[in-house]
Amino acid sequence: MRSGSGERGFTYVAVLIGAATLAAALGVAAQVYSQSAQREKEAELLFVGNQYRDAITAYYERSPGGAKRYPQKLDDLLEDKRYPNVVRHLRRLYADPLTGKPLQALEAPSGGVMGVFSPSEAAPIKRAGFRPRDEALADAEKYSDWKFSYSPPGLRSSQPGNNTSGPAK
Repeated sequence: MRSGSGERGFTYVAVLIGAATLAAALGVAAQVYSQSAQREKEAELLFVGNQYRDAITAYYERSPGGAKRYPQKLDDLLEDKRYPNVVRHLRRLYADPLTGKPLQALEAPSGGVMGVFSPSEAAPIKRAGFRPRDEALADAEKYSDWKFSYSPPGLRSSQPGNNTSGPAK
């Protein structure tokens, strides 16, 4: 009369093994998705950082009257009031893709904003294979070490270390 009890035990064990396999596969998929999302945010940070670098470079190099200077605040990149007509070096102020907060401003030794960086203390996935303009980002321990700045050719050796002025304005 107990002819099916062994089969029911086997089915139960098979269902448990199937559930465990499914849970492990979902865990791996979640980890892959998380890493993929972080890589996307890294790529966006590289884009945004280089947008700021290009805008700061344009602001500095196109200074009227020969006396070159950095913008006093990042808002100056949106509307450069040194000219009679509206000059825009940047379309909008971008948020940090990693934190959603404003990027931090990197203060120039002579005053003004020479660059930006992320306040994130997380470790980057990308450590090598950067474009030539971003080679200084290689082997950074955390995203806050990724500095997107412009130094004129004569001043490149005097870049500041962590001279920061807080959230970008």
